[in-house]
Amino acid sequence: MTAASGAVPEFSVLMPVYRGDTPERLRRAAESTTVEQQRRPAELVVVRDGPVPAPLEAELDRLARELPVPVVRVDLERNEGLPAALTAGLARCRHDVVARMDADDVSYPCRFAVQLPVIEAGADVVGSSMHEIGDDETRPLALRLAPVGRARILAVSRRRNPLSHPSVVFRRSAVTAVGGYEDVPLGEDYWLWVRLLQAGADVRNVAEPLVGYRVTSGAYERRGGMRMFRADLALQARLLRAGHVGFLQWAVNVGVRAGYRFVPTRFRRPAYRAMAGTGRR
Repeated sequence: MTAASGAVPEFSVLMPVYRGDTPERLRRAAESTTVEQQRRPAELVVVRDGPVPAPLEAELDRLARELPVPVVRVDLERNEGLPAALTAGLARCRHDVVARMDADDVSYPCRFAVQLPVIEAGADVVGSSMHEIGDDETRPLALRLAPVGRARILAVSRRRNPLSHPSVVFRRSAVTAVGGYEDVPLGEDYWLWVRLLQAGADVRNVAEPLVGYRVTSGAYERRGGMRMFRADLALQARLLRAGHVGFLQWAVNVGVRAGYRFVPTRFRRPAYRAMAGTGRR
């Protein structure tokens, strides 16, 4: 399924925005992904996932006027959720190569200068390591290490998500060939990478951290509870039915997630970081 190598002169950035985002972080994310890049995208496709507060709407308008690359607006009348927002945005991207970006993260200036040559060399998807950041992006809190090499990515994918969604650049043609984003609560990206791997796609990571992933207040509290565990169970059932994991690995995965979702919050941060391959910065 690997695409033929060759130059990729232009690419799109796809960024969903919803009511929980803030104008300040939206602007930081947009500028870091466009004006600050050593290799700039040809367009920024922004999907407004449902109504947003007036200050956020005003910031979207300012970005469209002020950014040095064209901004394409895709406005959904109601909040549809991330899979639907990304699907709508992909349909509006003018280029086959698409970079993902979240509206509260930061792309480092060399991000696309590092990732695009990997795509040009034939990869279908390339992610990267990420720093976890708080309000002060200059002081990383932790380093989320990405597995490198197909064998390592495959091995990790049987236990956890092998690519960090906010860091990826992919070929839209490869993603749509396996059905695109499906409505898998809290796991649409993980399920997509598994389907790509099973289809023989060239899925890669680079070890260098290229994105600052924003860890907001209360992030680890929100990762606990029965709702999250039900989502875990649904995704693990898909992996089992698809033959990506065997029964023993399924049982281990469910047990690990049960422990993680229901431990007290003060233990959840180190537990999650261990599960996600996050180490000291």
